[in-house]
Amino acid sequence: MNHKMIVAAIVVAATTPLARAQLVGSGIVFDPTQSGHAIQQIAQGNQLYTTTVQTTRNVIAAYNLAQRMASVPRELYTSYSNLGRREWILLTRPANTYGNSLPWINAAITGLGASTANQESSLPRISQITGYSALNREGQQAIAAQGATVDLSDAINASSLQTVGTIRTDAAQREADIAQLEAATHSVDPAQHTEMATLQRINQALLIQLRSQQETNQILQAQALQQIVGHKVQQDNLKALFETGNSYQQNFDYIAPQQSSAGTHWAFHY
Repeated sequence: MNHKMIVAAIVVAATTPLARAQLVGSGIVFDPTQSGHAIQQIAQGNQLYTTTVQTTRNVIAAYNLAQRMASVPRELYTSYSNLGRREWILLTRPANTYGNSLPWINAAITGLGASTANQESSLPRISQITGYSALNREGQQAIAAQGATVDLSDAINASSLQTVGTIRTDAAQREADIAQLEAATHSVDPAQHTEMATLQRINQALLIQLRSQQETNQILQAQALQQIVGHKVQQDNLKALFETGNSYQQNFDYIAPQQSSAGTHWAFHY
């Protein structure tokens, strides 16, 4: 125990009005009640001293923490101000030898004119082949299945081209938004490091992330549609093989006797 505390406790005990210590003759009469009060006061003083020291330490620690937090924008954030940026790679301009390549590239960059560009860069699509109405039901189904594959592929290719072009067009504004968030985050302005400003930047960054995820989902959707059309082509080919095998057996049974009889007639005529 600190000697100053002991001295203070003795002084309090000696000057209290209720002290009943008395001199008797040459000796001192011991008062147990007064001694109990003195011990209690000494214990309370010790506890008060300990609490005061701990409170002082907490205040000093809080001050040091506040000072470090105030200096963080200048000491730490500036070290991340040179983060690399990855922008969209520009598409290489084609030679455009026959005048139908450049519109496709423009559609891939801007998303405009995707359907026309897709048609001009591929073989033309005709409405119906000549004599389609004269075919039987099985023949019309075979032609219509292949025609549906062509129509669906053209539509999906045009939609995918427009989607990619639109995303590339919006990429410039998206990069500007990210650069603005980065500048505010690395700023040494204390107003940019308040709780509300930080939460606002976090919210904006989450919105940008959601938009990017939405664009990714659109691209994945286009790829899924391409795969569905690819599976349709495989199914059509398999069905055509079964149809060809079935018609081959029927035609063989019908044509083979005619050929045999014709061969016999030819041999007899010879």
